[in-house]
Amino acid sequence: MSQEFFNLYSHDFARVAVGVPLCKVADPEYNATETIELAKQAAVRGAVLVAFPELGISAYTCDDLFHQRALLDACEAAVQSIVEASKTLKIAMIVGAPVRAEHKLFNCAIVIADGAIRGVVPKSYLPNYGEFYEARQFSPADAATTRTLSLCGQSVPFGASLLFQIADLPLFRFHVEICEDVWVPIPPSSFAALAGATVLVNLSASNIVVGKSAYRHQLVGQQSARCIAAYLYTSAGDGESSTDLAWDGQGLIYENGELLAESERFSGASHLIFADVDLERLSRERMRQTTFGRSTHRHIEEVERFDVIEFPLPIPRQGKLALERCVERFPYVPSDAARRDERCNEVYNIQVQALLQRLQSSRMSKVVIGVSGGLDSTHALLVCAKAMDRLGLPRANILAYTMPGFATSERTLKQARELMEVIGCTAQEIDIRPSCVQMLSDIGHPHSTGAEQYDITYENVQAGERTSHLFRLANFNNAIVIGTGDLSELALGWCTYGVGDHMSHYNVNASVPKTLITHLVRWVAESGQIGYAGTEVLDNILSTDISPELIPGKSGAVEQKTESVIGPYELQDFNLYYTLRFGFAPSKVAFLELHAWHDRNRGNWPEGPDVARNQYDLAAIRKNLAIFLDRFFRTSQFKRSCIPNAPKVGSGGSLSPRGDWRAPSDSQATVWLKDLERIPVEKP
Repeated sequence: MSQEFFNLYSHDFARVAVGVPLCKVADPEYNATETIELAKQAAVRGAVLVAFPELGISAYTCDDLFHQRALLDACEAAVQSIVEASKTLKIAMIVGAPVRAEHKLFNCAIVIADGAIRGVVPKSYLPNYGEFYEARQFSPADAATTRTLSLCGQSVPFGASLLFQIADLPLFRFHVEICEDVWVPIPPSSFAALAGATVLVNLSASNIVVGKSAYRHQLVGQQSARCIAAYLYTSAGDGESSTDLAWDGQGLIYENGELLAESERFSGASHLIFADVDLERLSRERMRQTTFGRSTHRHIEEVERFDVIEFPLPIPRQGKLALERCVERFPYVPSDAARRDERCNEVYNIQVQALLQRLQSSRMSKVVIGVSGGLDSTHALLVCAKAMDRLGLPRANILAYTMPGFATSERTLKQARELMEVIGCTAQEIDIRPSCVQMLSDIGHPHSTGAEQYDITYENVQAGERTSHLFRLANFNNAIVIGTGDLSELALGWCTYGVGDHMSHYNVNASVPKTLITHLVRWVAESGQIGYAGTEVLDNILSTDISPELIPGKSGAVEQKTESVIGPYELQDFNLYYTLRFGFAPSKVAFLELHAWHDRNRGNWPEGPDVARNQYDLAAIRKNLAIFLDRFFRTSQFKRSCIPNAPKVGSGGSLSPRGDWRAPSDSQATVWLKDLERIPVEKP
């Protein structure tokens, strides 16, 4: 397993390619040579499928030359040369060529692999408007009356309802449509996806005019999203006739609405683009989105028309084959600055709107919040401030309390005081040490008699006293308690259950991960959401080490660091995202994590203040993933089963038992920890 772990095919990825070769009009031999050369390059890179443009063997712009037998014979000979070449290439190819059958001519996609033509797919929708006159030369797919034809001496399946299955890749089933087929209201690929196709391919010619490139992106992106599939799009480029048209050779690869690869347009040379498609992700998304399965049932007649053509293909599973795909180090936080600002704006407004609704529906005009001088309570206070502004209420209606305990540092206490002053809330301070001493004495804890026993009881007494005060203060002031704990803490069970920071009347942060809160605080400050005062104190808060500050350090120093116990949040948020959102096995999560974090040049933060300073090797990833799995699956669910109301902010999921996550409180982490053993101990 050691070497296989580092191979993308071991984790249900598949490398695919889109080729845009130079072509010459009506010169099939030249076009076949260019096609074969690109196919060789794609095979060397470990791809299992490469797609080429519509009518790429003849060129799309042959017009009435398609009525010439010499051209059609030459096209068939060129296809035969590609079939011969495929005997030594470990890759499936899809080429476009005119094909004769039943005294008709069809615009076809030809699937070739391992020295055989696996199937021929005719174009369903022939454009005959504007600059297009395909019906002059070709017949549509539904004009065919046979389901097989003879081509290059082989009897091969023929028809628009063919699906192709690579035998050794159970999740890799592909369908081919041609150009206009995806421009119609219900593309053939829609039904193909319902019939199990996870990879959809479009061989296109598609001349270029102003604005068309952007529309192709919309068309292909949306079709991949609706079908929960990968979509490969290739179009004709240099060499097509410019008598009346121009060609840009645009290639695209999308996965479930996300752009994975795009070719250089107007490149002037034959070229390829590659993408590693996550087949498991597509399968799991279809499984999770139950309406997808319902659509299959509703269109069962169309689905049952498809025939599946399975064929063998050697898969490059041996040895290492690194992932060639951007895996963000911070999946909850966009790496692009503009998108990051947009994300922060949306999340912040979701939180504010949700709090507004809660206050209005409960007929409350005041909130109570504990302010520690740390990150989470800072952001929750910023949300409260904006909510009061939107309601037209004074910020004095925010009753904010900082409650120093046995280990509160001067730094965080100073930050809490300064923050409350900047916000303009009603700021008060309660020293919880006397009540904590009383509680420790009441329960007979050794610390009450002078012994230094800093155990979990000692810590939780402080957390409990703070929350108890907040709830009684809310009662006393006719207010609600605002929770501040975030999604990352909830996932790891890093909160004090019951009468502790686990509980509140309403929690605005419960589905916001720690890695995103950092950027939210900075964005609120920089965008002036609550005014531009307080930038300095917010910067200080952002640079403060994360600590519960419950156990005193030597000489007043803060020695208790959260991440030294539960692991770095930047890793644990990664683990949470891929476990919660996609249900991936730990071995796959680790594979993705290694790809994102081992190389400094991959992942997020190519510039700016958030350049990732850390690198994690496989040993560190394995260690912290084990911490996450045990805490997430075994020890913390009982806390998540009864969390307060809170707004869901992102598609990455929440842990609400009333929404995204419903799990037993007494499950075991055994199967996940066992899968962790698949991760090799040695370095790659």
